[in-house]
Amino acid sequence: MPKPEKHVFVCVQNRPDGHPRPACAQHDSTAVADEFFRQLEKRQLFSKVQVTTTGCLGPCSEGPTVLVYPEGVMYRKVTPADVGEIFDTHLVNDQPVERLLMPTMFWG
Repeated sequence: MPKPEKHVFVCVQNRPDGHPRPACAQHDSTAVADEFFRQLEKRQLFSKVQVTTTGCLGPCSEGPTVLVYPEGVMYRKVTPADVGEIFDTHLVNDQPVERLLMPTMFWG
């Protein structure tokens, strides 16, 4: 497998009902992850982008969260509708999607 240029981590953390912390899965993060995989396949970027589902990335109140390396850019409140823009703007053209950036109080 070639080393990817970008590695995308999508939080799909779930917690039981009544847990004191929210979880990305409560905000449909599985659908976000599914859309990343669909877009990856549609664009055939397997040698450039790797997508991995993960547990908690930290700022649970801002979920679903997505983290892109090597830049270390974290996105918040990502929806399936945002994924195409993340691909077009960030993963292909190296420009973070400003409107989805995690505030520095959580990541910075």
